[in-house]
Amino acid sequence: MRQTNEADGPVPPLQQVDLNLLRLFDAVFRTRSVGRAALALGLSQPAASQGLTRLRLQLRDALFVRAGGGVRPTPRAERLAAAVQQALRLVEAALQEDEAFDPARAAMTLRLHLSDIGEARFLPELLAALHQRAPQARVHSRPVPHEQIAAALDGGLIDFAIGYLPSVDGTARLELLRDRYAVLVRRDHPLLRGRRLSDLRRLEVVAVRSHAETLRLVEQLGLVQRLVSAHFLALPSIVQHTDLGVVMPRAIAAGFAAQGGFAIVDHGLPPVGFTVSLHWSARFENDPAHRWMRQLLLDLFREPRG
Repeated sequence: MRQTNEADGPVPPLQQVDLNLLRLFDAVFRTRSVGRAALALGLSQPAASQGLTRLRLQLRDALFVRAGGGVRPTPRAERLAAAVQQALRLVEAALQEDEAFDPARAAMTLRLHLSDIGEARFLPELLAALHQRAPQARVHSRPVPHEQIAAALDGGLIDFAIGYLPSVDGTARLELLRDRYAVLVRRDHPLLRGRRLSDLRRLEVVAVRSHAETLRLVEQLGLVQRLVSAHFLALPSIVQHTDLGVVMPRAIAAGFAAQGGFAIVDHGLPPVGFTVSLHWSARFENDPAHRWMRQLLLDLFREPRG
């Protein structure tokens, strides 16, 4: 239902009012002169006069009357001025949002879908980079069921999903890296003696139920599943204190091995690779904060393509 005011007459629908006419109205109101307003906006005086006439007809009010060497606003124009000026400021701020975004001062929250092993792989380097470039940013990591990831991205519940997510459709995505599986064992594991690294059949392993690909690989190799765990995080300690091994992405295994106390066995494993991608919703493609964070993630984790 359209509202009316007996004194002012019917309010025209918003779509009938040209934004440029509001800018003209604001310039005339501030300068109290059609000529000076035209000069400020880069218009000819006839064009400014014609535009003001159109706005007068739409609003059914004279808006400005001659006074001395310029014009004086009508009561209707006085009531409109503050609202028009605020609206123009909001529009200008929205249009200049790109230039206004400053990661060093932005208090933003980055919401990610990551598995537990994804957190181990990506969060340390990401948090270090954010500490330097966006010190007020916070990170929330939460696993989302794969069938819900696209909707969660589109609805803004999460900003990005990172991982090997072949079942996720309907998202924008870019490949970050390619990896393959390896077995992590303790450094003095009996399997390593005599360099018989390909003899995996006698290895007992820890399997992780949340990572279906590693479970399939364990079954394919015919390895004995001595322990089935819900998470990866406890596995390095278990491996270090037992003869058990764990099948995991080689990049993660290499990180543990670099810290000492571990060795990597990958001889005899089928050469099955997988791709880790960055997923997001096209709805947020041009959001300045989203675009900045997306580029940061790509800069940090995207491997060069050979």
